[in-house]
Amino acid sequence: MKKLDKTTAATMVAGLCTFLNIYTTQPLLPLLRETFHASELKVSLTVSATIFATALVAPFIGMIAERRGRKKVIVPSLFLLTIPTALAATSTSLGALIFWRFAQGLFVPGVIAVMLAYVNEEWAGRGVGRAMSSYVTGTVIGGFLGRFISGVIATHWQWRFTFLVLAALNLIGAFVVRAWLPLAKNFVPAEHLRQVLDHAREHLRNLRLLANFGMGATALFGLVGCFTYANFYLAAAPFYLNSAQLGSIFFVYLLGVVITPQSGRFLDRFGFRHTTVLYCAMMIAGLLFTLVKSLPMVIVGFAIFSSGVFVAQAAATVEMGAIAGRARSSAAGLYVAVYYLGGSVGATLTGLFWRWKGWPGCVVLLGGVSLLSLWLARICSRPREQLDSTEIELVGD
Repeated sequence: MKKLDKTTAATMVAGLCTFLNIYTTQPLLPLLRETFHASELKVSLTVSATIFATALVAPFIGMIAERRGRKKVIVPSLFLLTIPTALAATSTSLGALIFWRFAQGLFVPGVIAVMLAYVNEEWAGRGVGRAMSSYVTGTVIGGFLGRFISGVIATHWQWRFTFLVLAALNLIGAFVVRAWLPLAKNFVPAEHLRQVLDHAREHLRNLRLLANFGMGATALFGLVGCFTYANFYLAAAPFYLNSAQLGSIFFVYLLGVVITPQSGRFLDRFGFRHTTVLYCAMMIAGLLFTLVKSLPMVIVGFAIFSSGVFVAQAAATVEMGAIAGRARSSAAGLYVAVYYLGGSVGATLTGLFWRWKGWPGCVVLLGGVSLLSLWLARICSRPREQLDSTEIELVGD
């Protein structure tokens, strides 16, 4: 039991360290807009650059992990992530900051994509929903701490110091994961690169799996779009929040520490389809709350919305492993690529709706994307025999 506890803790630490870095500039966006005299869309690239790099590299990392193993990719990725994180502190222009943020994203998939495969394989048949929710809980804590730390440091010291602090925390976490994460027992390496590519092609012909990828992408689209432009919404009238206060808003993420494990239990008990209805209802209800011009109501709305996204993430990742069956690291790499591509598009497209109608325009877009996510979830939960004819047509194209 002790070994299992350490393994679970290692997966949580890996998720925490990775998500310390991904969204750390979100509460800094209004400050960066003033510092570099740039538009909201331009400073939002400090978020989308990291996400886009993650999407770009993820499929290749998944293929590498099919040959080399899980831990041999996860641990080096954590150590390498420390380097661009620290170097981001040297940025003297918006372009330099965006470059280092892109470089951070290159090492993120080595943890995220491979850890999804690790959990699905090592806990297969014995509560994978709960194990996955533990990993997602680590990502929730990391997502909160990265934003909170950056907001506090930017308000009381200098925003560049944020990256030095996060680099130090990331390095400590890398040593913890190296010590506590055991080598995968259920990993079966691919013998040849051609076999890896064949598995990838097989995944891309699976309509249920493609729908699952889209489900994850729409969930992250909503999360990134919402919490990128929420900072501009809350920095303006009638709220006028500073960087530290904006970082504190992400305390709502800590609800995910409670919600995510419960979602794993809900998923194990009631199944995927009921879970998808739950998360979609939470996301739309949360968005509607944010339209009320009252800070407590807006915070409640963000809490409900983000909790819905955490439920969606847990459901999508567990279903991905179940649909993929074999070559899960390759499937996870493709999932992460589409997932983060969705987040990158969310950071950009939501900006256009912000220009159109401000925050209400963002709510319209994000509500529509939530419904799209539910529709895609319905496709990936259908029995395979109902989709066979569709898949044959897809392959024929």
